[in-house]
Amino acid sequence: MVKLTDVAALAGVSTSAASRVLSGDATVRVSEATRERVLDAARHLDYVPNHAGRSLRTSRSSTIALVVPDVTSAVFAELASGADQEAAARGLAIVLGRAERLHDDDDWLRRMLGESRIDGVILQLPEGIEPVELDAMVASETPIVIINSSDDGPLNTIVLDDAAGIRTAVDHLRSLGHERIGLVGGRADHATARRREGGFRSAMRDDALPVRDEWITRLGYAGADGRSAIDELERRGPLPTALVVANLNAALGVLAAVHTRELRVPNDVSIVALHDVWYADATWPPITTVRMPLRELGAAAVARVADEHRTVTHTTIDSPAPLLIVRQSTAAPR
Repeated sequence: MVKLTDVAALAGVSTSAASRVLSGDATVRVSEATRERVLDAARHLDYVPNHAGRSLRTSRSSTIALVVPDVTSAVFAELASGADQEAAARGLAIVLGRAERLHDDDDWLRRMLGESRIDGVILQLPEGIEPVELDAMVASETPIVIINSSDDGPLNTIVLDDAAGIRTAVDHLRSLGHERIGLVGGRADHATARRREGGFRSAMRDDALPVRDEWITRLGYAGADGRSAIDELERRGPLPTALVVANLNAALGVLAAVHTRELRVPNDVSIVALHDVWYADATWPPITTVRMPLRELGAAAVARVADEHRTVTHTTIDSPAPLLIVRQSTAAPR
């Protein structure tokens, strides 16, 4: 990581002089040759000025970026609400960004940190990007917290207890008498999907239920992925009597796909989904969900960025515990 002191050392000037030259301070008393030497050193070292590298306690920007895969999703609205409440209590502001940009421009985050005067970043990784890849992109001292993604690695992480959420769903279906239970999961290259599938397999074993690989899909969390999951399950054979869907957005696609086959929910197949937002109660039938502590996750992430600890930590938000919200999409099997 290139620092201002590195630029100053290469140019043979003080750190203060290098800072004023790079910030465009016209009042700094240096010769044109010295100015060029500082600029050449910065270019040679690929230095990006870090306007946000100061402590949040003295920063002039007081702004934290919340970067998530889909800024329009109601699931992320819960997260953003918790983050905004904690930020307001600390005199900070939240700005939203779309994490999918990392697929198209892997230097975007580095530029944002170096040029946009952001004091910290809370980032939920999109599918297909791991924290180790992100670490190579970032050349900044700005605090970064990875949320709802990986639970290890070189950067700070905060995650939900995904396994406990899925276990809550499985236990509910088991209590209704279901034994033929499938999982509509996320992509295998995403850490949350791996934790949720692991939680599903563990819960099924603990409930003495068979885990059948042909009843598990790994296509993603979008509505279209839920539709495709039903297509795939149907090609493999008869549908199970119940499905745990690892994301509520995918559950909308599952519900639509089941309806187009003239099957009935929950008579022919029960559905329970992870996460609970307003539209879970606006479908037909309304979807049984497991409410996860998204607000608490957002608040914890802001606190972590604002406190700006230098030690990397990996935290799981397990309080409050996942909460089952029973609606009409689940019932005893026929």
